[in-house]
Amino acid sequence: MSIQQKMLAEFIGTLWLVLGGCGSAVLAAAFPDVGIGLLGVALAFGLTVLTMAFAIGHISGCHLNPAVSFGLWAGGRFPTRELAPYITAQVAGGIAGAGILFLIASGQDGFSLAGGFASNGFGEHSPGGYSMMSVLICEVVMTLFFLLIILGATDSRAPAGFAPIAIGLGLTLIHLISIPVSNTSVNPARSTGPALFVGDWAVSQLWIFWVAPIAGAILAGMIYRFFETPAEH
Repeated sequence: MSIQQKMLAEFIGTLWLVLGGCGSAVLAAAFPDVGIGLLGVALAFGLTVLTMAFAIGHISGCHLNPAVSFGLWAGGRFPTRELAPYITAQVAGGIAGAGILFLIASGQDGFSLAGGFASNGFGEHSPGGYSMMSVLICEVVMTLFFLLIILGATDSRAPAGFAPIAIGLGLTLIHLISIPVSNTSVNPARSTGPALFVGDWAVSQLWIFWVAPIAGAILAGMIYRFFETPAEH
């Protein structure tokens, strides 16, 4: 596959992740009488990754996340030369997904970005009022385990064909744990799209949702190398 094909796949996949995951939070989480709640939002994020892994995994690897790209790079699974193109496509896809969501959501009377638009935050902007340190630790650890799941499920020694299921369910579990803490990022592209529409506090706090996921992902890549045989290095 050419780098242009991979970038387009990453753009489309990340767009779908933000539209599907953040869309479930903005449009359906508290919808009168039939709101899907925390469990539904967590499942929606997992389903976006699961469906795209089957759809574009054979094209780009279905990273959909700068942290995933960095983690695979740290684990020796991804070339340095493709980091910048992948991250560019992912961030663009995240912004496009948030843009489509905004066009849909703003069509309802009374819509306001003051509700957060599924942005990630800490302190008063954390759903549960968690501190910056709590959010930092949570995002590092959740991303670390997300990458360990990805690296393990896609290992040549793992059962073939089941990686999308493990990864999608892993992301669902991560959201079940951490939505109350940070609204769950573990993905800088997912955080960037909504934040740019909200502006203000969402942009000023965005840095932590780049630093923490990437740090956790790189640490996971380094850890997983310990489980590889010498011939795999």
